[in-house]
Amino acid sequence: MRFFGHYIPRKVLLLAGFEGVLVFLGLTAILPLQAGLVGPYGLEQLPLQLEMVVVALAVLLSMASLGLYDTGQMAMRDGQLMLGVRLLLAMVATGVGMWVLLALMPALAIEPSVLVLGLVVAFFLLLMGRLLSSRVVTANKLKPRVLVLGVGSRATAVTELQGERGREELPYVMVGYVAPPGTDHVDVPADEVIEQEQGTCLLELCRRHGINELVVGVRDRRGQLPVRDLLECKLHEISVIDLTRFLERERRQVRLDSLNTSSLIFGEGFRQDGVRVTVKRAFDLMVSLALLLVTLPIMLITALAIKLESPGSVFFGQERVGIGNKPYRLFKFRSMREDAEQDGVPQWAQQGDDRITRVGAVIRKLRIDELPQILNVLKGEMSFVGPRPERPLFVERLGGEIPLYRFRHTVAPGITGWAQVCYPYGASIQDAREKLQYDLYYLKNHTLFLDLVILIRTVAVVLFGQGAR
Repeated sequence: MRFFGHYIPRKVLLLAGFEGVLVFLGLTAILPLQAGLVGPYGLEQLPLQLEMVVVALAVLLSMASLGLYDTGQMAMRDGQLMLGVRLLLAMVATGVGMWVLLALMPALAIEPSVLVLGLVVAFFLLLMGRLLSSRVVTANKLKPRVLVLGVGSRATAVTELQGERGREELPYVMVGYVAPPGTDHVDVPADEVIEQEQGTCLLELCRRHGINELVVGVRDRRGQLPVRDLLECKLHEISVIDLTRFLERERRQVRLDSLNTSSLIFGEGFRQDGVRVTVKRAFDLMVSLALLLVTLPIMLITALAIKLESPGSVFFGQERVGIGNKPYRLFKFRSMREDAEQDGVPQWAQQGDDRITRVGAVIRKLRIDELPQILNVLKGEMSFVGPRPERPLFVERLGGEIPLYRFRHTVAPGITGWAQVCYPYGASIQDAREKLQYDLYYLKNHTLFLDLVILIRTVAVVLFGQGAR
């Protein structure tokens, strides 16, 4: 489902709504114990329902921040124990957040002791609800059935998509591929190709296999695209979708191998206007100042640890490419030896890089080394959310080898971004190509809502050390 330009799986919205109701019901059962309630039980004696809504929303926000609405966690890929741990952390985070909110807004009519008891009840309700709903999430009977029209190299992108996750995690059932007339070469798995018998129309084939959605994955459409059959399917309540849009919806990235220039020019998205730029800048300033205040003690401890462990400066300045391909100096905490690039040749960090110090390994894992970039944001050289800033030498190399790479510099680079939270740390041309596809998705769909989604997902990346090197 498209929500403020960003694709959110329908099952995520349904699960979040269901769990929000569970939390609300749990609080409803506990709040009659509110201190000061005397006399016979009555609704007029209950606190305003606004408090229960605020707590329920805080619980959902904490769960999202801990990755509990990611596909793998919804399918319980990491097991029941990790589910319980993440849920417990979400309840603790909610309790701390609400404690701060109650201190700032004493008018909220809820006692801390009752809040704690309500969160305990909510924890067990959510745990039982998630164990039950995990079966529903993975049930094939409730998923749409998808058929791909095309068996060539373009259609193989769907095969790759299936390989990234277990079949139970996919939000659809992949029925197979059907070859358009005149096809003489098959690139997709042969056992998944459905033969279209002579005289059988596409609509009849879809009905026979119970198809809900038809994905058009034909590269050369001249003379190969059965337009009349596709229109007939659409008129008979079968969704027809282009492969580019299908991959954007399912992977939340704009695939380079399924992209053409006309879709960029005439399609939706890729809008830059004054209102959007102004709102983003105001958001950057607000978040950066708040984060600077919150993380100042952490930054001071980090600076002291770096100074005690190895000789050299605490901070590390490096030239990066910003908006409009303009260079600027990026600030980070130093996480490598002072002589990490003594030959003057820029290098990507590798797994187990011996140039990284012990303190550096920790602050890289927790992304603490990125915090000084708040100064770049306040100066207007960076945004809080945007594509990862790269060094000029890498930009020159990647721009010559990857189509559309320089498009990522039409917005300000960010401390965090869609590619950073969706893909591990990149250290190769292929990694840069993959991350560019996420950057293009952000360029096409970036709104304040998507920035908030990225910030929420960044919390899980930091807590569980995903992608750092």
